[in-house]
Amino acid sequence: MGTCRMNRPEPSGPEKPDWKPTWRKPAGIIALVLGLIVYAMGVASASTVIGQWHVLLQTLAYIVLGTIWLLPLRRFLIWMETGRWG
Repeated sequence: MGTCRMNRPEPSGPEKPDWKPTWRKPAGIIALVLGLIVYAMGVASASTVIGQWHVLLQTLAYIVLGTIWLLPLRRFLIWMETGRWG
């Protein structure tokens, strides 16, 4: 049996990337790190109140607070790659 070849053009020379670096990636990484620091500080300051709750409510609160920051992350990463928010 022969090998299956996809219809790809043969490279004609040294391949050059067709993308240009943008300011969005470094700015996005800095914003993400700073945002996570601020968010973590907010959660840490709320721990004095949360620490007074029943242990099951504390567990639920920290599970929710530990994962809620992921909600905007997909759209933010898309913006970093494409410049569009969705």
